[in-house]
Amino acid sequence: MAFDYMTAAEAAEHFKNGDTVGLSGFTAPGTPKFIPEAIAAKAEREHAEGRPFKISLLTGASTSDHVDGALSRANALDFRAPYQNVPDLRKRINSHDCHYNDRHLSEMAQEVRYGFYGKVDWAIIEAADITPDGEVILGTGVGNIPTYAMLADKIFIELNEALPKALYGMHDIYIPADPPRRREIPIYAANDRIGSPVLKIDPRKVVGIVRTNSYDGVKAFTAPDEVSKQIGANVVEFLLREYRRGGIPKEFLPLQSGVGNVANAVLYDLGENKEIPPFMMYTEVMQDAVLSLMRKGKCTFASTCSMTFSDDTEKEFFPDMKEFAHKILMRPAELSNNPEVIRRLGIISMNTALEADIFGGINSTHVLGTKMMNGVGGSGDFTRNAYISIFSCPSVSKGGLISNIVPMVAHADHSEHSVDIVVTDRGIADLRGLDPVQRAERIIENCAHPDYKGLLRDYMKIGKGGQTPHSLTAAFAFHNAFNETGDMRNADFSKYC
Repeated sequence: MAFDYMTAAEAAEHFKNGDTVGLSGFTAPGTPKFIPEAIAAKAEREHAEGRPFKISLLTGASTSDHVDGALSRANALDFRAPYQNVPDLRKRINSHDCHYNDRHLSEMAQEVRYGFYGKVDWAIIEAADITPDGEVILGTGVGNIPTYAMLADKIFIELNEALPKALYGMHDIYIPADPPRRREIPIYAANDRIGSPVLKIDPRKVVGIVRTNSYDGVKAFTAPDEVSKQIGANVVEFLLREYRRGGIPKEFLPLQSGVGNVANAVLYDLGENKEIPPFMMYTEVMQDAVLSLMRKGKCTFASTCSMTFSDDTEKEFFPDMKEFAHKILMRPAELSNNPEVIRRLGIISMNTALEADIFGGINSTHVLGTKMMNGVGGSGDFTRNAYISIFSCPSVSKGGLISNIVPMVAHADHSEHSVDIVVTDRGIADLRGLDPVQRAERIIENCAHPDYKGLLRDYMKIGKGGQTPHSLTAAFAFHNAFNETGDMRNADFSKYC
């Protein structure tokens, strides 16, 4: 079938106010860039002429400034799911200019198939290649596009000529059957392939193709600071201790790692440690550090949803793809984050927290309990089902004005039932097998900053009994003190005694 080629501006004219649009990609990689910017420009023109224009946007995870940034600045988003990390969109969400549904990433695709989000009008797919009969070689991120493309009435392709066709074979596209006909997902090792190397779409739904030539624009992470390095060293210390005592099998277990400096510090230390054997990763995002581990032979395989490489690393990677083609597999988010597979494979999960409370509850999303930061992402998918779940954060922020270990988290994303290990730059709290009071004692002693240990112990003294001795009147004294004085160290528990 012959496809029509057009500009991004011409493609944008097809979108109407109220349309629901699903995008390929997971983080910036694999995400379309030019058509979303053209839709934003159309929205600005429509608004200038007094006409409403907003779309609902469904993605795999976060996107980029080309998408969430441009559309938010144009006030062109009515609804967004399941995850974001762009400041302009964050402002819209926190001021209620855009409805935001923060979802576990593993659930998004199936919930769209179940009809929870209504009809999908459009899918926009970034591709390295497409055949006349609709076989698409995706880019460097998959996300939920297999479902969006299947359900969408119409499709646009962004054919990115910066992407090599040699990406063929690095994708594993598979959609589980829906209940009540779902069977087990037959992934029994991180490197098992179960689906197709291409995304198969109905070519009759393709309205047009827009040629592009652009890298993903992912910036290299800054070098880890001393706090991140210490957190990374503490995580590796725990893993090594667990490995030595036999708590981790001798062949080790697959790892999942979040995004950011702490994750990179952990991966760097794992790469340098000669006692920990080569391992696989079963994760949602593969960063520069994982590629470095592969070059060293430390990481033997990575199953991921996205190769979130910086532009410089991507340019180095593409010419060497043959070296890595048998070591990397990109899957849809409902596979990379699938609870069934995570539990079967025995994944060790490593994620970050905004704050942790003394009983093991975790806040991953809301600053001071109200302002959305990014979203829960895939942390819940992995944490709830991991062989060992680890959360890390600095003990303090803003030069000590904020304690990230608090009496009660101001927003609960992960309860103490799902959290095994809490790590800060101060130390490690192994919470397994402990009751709430024992957990509190360990977190305060091992993870809290010295400036806050006394205050946290004071809180324990005024607890009102019961298995989890919270004081509901004093539980947010740290947060209230910061809101009132700008310093959590001014929390005063004496008035609650």
